Amino acid sequence: MKIKIHFLIITACILCANIVDAQRIQLLDFNKQLPIEGATFIYGESKGSSDAKGYILIEYKEHITLELSHLNYGTWKISPADVTDALQRGRIYKDEISYSLKPATVVALHTPVSGSSVLTLGTRDRLAHDGGDLLNSIAGFGSIKKSGSYGFDPVFRGFKYDQLNIVIDGIQSASAACPNRMDPPTSQVAPNMISHIEVLKGPHSLRFGNAFGASINYVSTAPEFTDKKNLSGRLTSSFETNGSVTRNEGTIGLSCKNYDLRLFGSFAKGTDYKDGNEVKVPADFMRASVGASLGFKLTQKQNATVSATRNIARDTDFPSLPMDLRSDDTWLLMAKHEFNPEGKQLRSWKSSVFATLVDHKMDNLLKVINPRTMNASTPAMTRTYGGRTEGSWQTAKSRFFAGADFRIDMAEGTRERAFLTGPNAGKVFYDKVWQDGTISKSALFAEYQMSGTEISLIFSGRLELNNSDIADIATEFENNYDNTSSTDFNPSFSLGGIWHAGKSISAGLWLGRAQRSGSMTERFINYLPVGQDAYELLGNPKLLPEVNNEADLNLSYKTEKSTISVDLFASLLKDYISSEKDTTLTPKFPTSPGVRQFVNTDKAFKTGFELSWRQKIAGFLDHNLSIAYTYGQNSLTDEPLPEIAPLDIRYTLKGNFIEGDLHPAVNFRYVTKQDRISVDYGETETPGFTLIDVNLTYRITKYLSTTAGVQNLLNESYYEHLNRTIGGTTPREIFAPGRNFFLSLTLDLN
Repeated sequence: MKIKIHFLIITACILCANIVDAQRIQLLDFNKQLPIEGATFIYGESKGSSDAKGYILIEYKEHITLELSHLNYGTWKISPADVTDALQRGRIYKDEISYSLKPATVVALHTPVSGSSVLTLGTRDRLAHDGGDLLNSIAGFGSIKKSGSYGFDPVFRGFKYDQLNIVIDGIQSASAACPNRMDPPTSQVAPNMISHIEVLKGPHSLRFGNAFGASINYVSTAPEFTDKKNLSGRLTSSFETNGSVTRNEGTIGLSCKNYDLRLFGSFAKGTDYKDGNEVKVPADFMRASVGASLGFKLTQKQNATVSATRNIARDTDFPSLPMDLRSDDTWLLMAKHEFNPEGKQLRSWKSSVFATLVDHKMDNLLKVINPRTMNASTPAMTRTYGGRTEGSWQTAKSRFFAGADFRIDMAEGTRERAFLTGPNAGKVFYDKVWQDGTISKSALFAEYQMSGTEISLIFSGRLELNNSDIADIATEFENNYDNTSSTDFNPSFSLGGIWHAGKSISAGLWLGRAQRSGSMTERFINYLPVGQDAYELLGNPKLLPEVNNEADLNLSYKTEKSTISVDLFASLLKDYISSEKDTTLTPKFPTSPGVRQFVNTDKAFKTGFELSWRQKIAGFLDHNLSIAYTYGQNSLTDEPLPEIAPLDIRYTLKGNFIEGDLHPAVNFRYVTKQDRISVDYGETETPGFTLIDVNLTYRITKYLSTTAGVQNLLNESYYEHLNRTIGGTTPREIFAPGRNFFLSLTLDLN
């Protein structure tokens, strides 16, 4: 009897020891931050499934891969190095199959996620004060830069401005108040409150708006409810030598069972920097953001969130434009409700409303002008309101989304010109910039996903009604158009499928058609030089909607240590919106070379590719290669389409040492010469360049880490093809910063 008792005691001790050695990892949905229940896992000889709170229990072993599987999330593997990281964090994030079925790239900022299409940004990228700057890390993206430090306007596959659907949480956006887009929608994104970015390529994801060329969805950090009160926070500061740039950001949060409160703020400021030839580039800027997000757990099945963000910019140099930004004050307000009934078919119903209020002022008082003949200023404002509601239904092998959304954009502004010399000295002239323009969009959308063992299909559709008009028409504008109102019906649809040829190979094909109406600028701009050259541009309310007929082909090969993916696309554009010179129109400024009017071009064509290769060379070393290229041609004029970046090659080698505490990285980038240019649009050839960046991240303690590095190590003197030109007696493009040392320190209590 004593032997049996001793045996039971020893057995219990062994079991307790094993339980102590075992560690918990929680599986969470990437977007909803909710537990993933019922996911099966295999870890060496251990097997099991996640509980109701998403937890799995494993005992760490070196060189063992964790395999996970779930109906809604697919099958994926976690490398040994990532298992170590997950055990330290206590969490693994995964996005649903609905995103992996499409040609997409996910950019992780403050929420690490597993997946082959995920790009994780470094500390310096996460400190960016401009949401558009974050996109430059993705193959295929470029930015139209009119300033060396602010207002980077994204371009993807040659699509730009309103051809890209840019939203926050699938609905909220902003309209640029500045006619020259000093404040593009991406500039209003506060990166330190963004969990991740979803780049949905092509006209195939129609749930979040009119995805003409692509949808860029900035996803906010979701509320996280905890059983006990939990205090979290993060504080990061950095300094850059070239331009004396300081960046600071921080968050603090308090959560419990029924609410989650998060406060956040950021501040960045810089001065002029030097390019690779030691030439000073005007780049003064100041940017600040502050905001709050409050989440409520109304019931076990209902959540609500309200958020407010205040963005401020002051005295920012735009050397390529006639004026500089003097002030930009923006409010972003949003309220969201989510109902998760967990029924047999209806899985969720989400609704949200938002308002974005932009007040912008620019003038030429900071510019050195000799002789100064005129003082000019333009106060302008935009108001954007909207809402969205969507239901999600699910069966064993299919999923269906349906909903509706609306959006109203309003813009007004007046340019003031006070003449100091000449025959008009002492006189002040006022020009109506936006003429109180209004554009409203109302839409119904649906998406059906059918998942099979080998073949999965997606059907998407969107029906949009677009109305526009102006309330305060200028005389010179009225002389050209007898009717300024228009109503367009814009149908868009997409059909796609993906074929899984075993566990490693997959191929996807998507066919889409998207139709969009002209933007506020394309319809209503009133004799302002807002293009590539000095020509004044005149809007056209009679523009036909332009159409994008696009095919996307994705080929992917995945193994445990390597992933190769190729995205090919071909786009046939009908009634392409562009501008052409009109010699019958008289510019407002005598120094202007003439006037361009927005018109429809019969046909245009684009094609290109993005290639990415990621490989784990060893347990402590991995590398990434990406290549992107776009070719565009105006079929009517037989000339290249303007503002298309050249071939871009990027390579990164990263290390993982000292049990994941030390992460060195080397980044190499080569961009070829761009000689396919639109002379009629005012473009010039751009030389190629080569860049090398190095950085080192070290985790000092569990909560404290530091990153140091050098950008443009070789001090290359270069500029991007999309950069605008600084005018004057000797015009010069906006060159990028030369060699730049940076250092950051992060305190993370999450």
